[in-house]
Amino acid sequence: MTTSTTSESSAAPLLDLQALVVAVRRRRRLWYSMALLGLLAGAAVAVLLPPPPTAVTKVLVAHQEDQPNDPGTLIRTDVALLHTTRIAAAALRSLDSPEEPEDFMRDYEGSGLTNNLLQITVTADSEAEAVARAKALADAFVADHVRRIQQAAQAEAKALLGQRDRLRGELATVDQAIGDGATESGPKASANLESLYARRAELTSQITEFGQRAAEAGIGTPQLVAGTQIVDAPRAERHSLPRAAATDAAIGLVLGLALGLAVAAVGTVVADRPVLRRQIAANLGASVVAELPRRPARLWRRRRTRAARTRLTTSLARTVRGSAEPLSLLELGCARSTGVIALDLAAALAADGPVVVIDGLPGQRLTRRRPKPGDPTVVGGERAEALSPEERRIGVGSVA
Repeated sequence: MTTSTTSESSAAPLLDLQALVVAVRRRRRLWYSMALLGLLAGAAVAVLLPPPPTAVTKVLVAHQEDQPNDPGTLIRTDVALLHTTRIAAAALRSLDSPEEPEDFMRDYEGSGLTNNLLQITVTADSEAEAVARAKALADAFVADHVRRIQQAAQAEAKALLGQRDRLRGELATVDQAIGDGATESGPKASANLESLYARRAELTSQITEFGQRAAEAGIGTPQLVAGTQIVDAPRAERHSLPRAAATDAAIGLVLGLALGLAVAAVGTVVADRPVLRRQIAANLGASVVAELPRRPARLWRRRRTRAARTRLTTSLARTVRGSAEPLSLLELGCARSTGVIALDLAAALAADGPVVVIDGLPGQRLTRRRPKPGDPTVVGGERAEALSPEERRIGVGSVA
């Protein structure tokens, strides 16, 4: 016996998926309740915690370093610059608001839609205030971007013009050396003069080039300035309460259902109780004929419960008819259900002859009940000796 038990226990799987599924299905009230709770919580969040008034605007940003293969580095830089106290303070100054820039920065955010399109989202206490703040913030960003472009262009032009002026000074020195060498004669003086002429031509070409580059730097700035503008005026976002409630409720339903299933599965694994009929039979050491609901059936499940009781009664009646041994029903914590099964069995066997139910339950529950027309005869244990031998007896007792 020890060897058999050991082999059975060693052969048992670590996790029986069939038993797990059955146990989770039996706990469907738990995950039904969790799903319903998540549904109601999601809808309540949408109603009780609506999103704050929000305004959105879009800004087209032109960059000097724009490249077709840019991975988005420039627009990410613009988003980072948007979240600076300089731009926040400029927007607050245009609004005449005493709010601190650090506090204002918590109420807006920027996101790069493309390499050159920046979206600004601002929240406030009202839609009008949100729209005004979004416009002030977009204007402050555009002004700051244009100022940085102009400063960069001016710095580049200044550097180019400075280099041109330096070359002009050197050209004046070369011209003076040419004038001084024109009075000299001889092969050496002639060669020196030729080198000075070549240097003057080179300096003249470089001066012209630096002048053109300085002019181009100034010409390119207006194009970038004109290209940086608000392309979508600030507008308030409209929030649909029914849509938000439906969305949040659906999310809450899914999360609640998932949580309920997880709790039911974990509780089943931790409890490690027999849930399959074969497991119950193995623990009881006897066969399991049928299973009935533990609680009284609700209105929409009474037909299924009655069908299960009918099948059980038919199975028991077939077993009793094919056996000459006496029959007793013993209950353990379910005296009411056992009494009902005994009465149903007696009614099914009444067609074969007289049947008497001997009530041995604590307090004689069946004896004290009011009989209905057609019910079998019910007597107490003290009257069992006086019954006729021709009457079939069905005993009802308690294991306790």
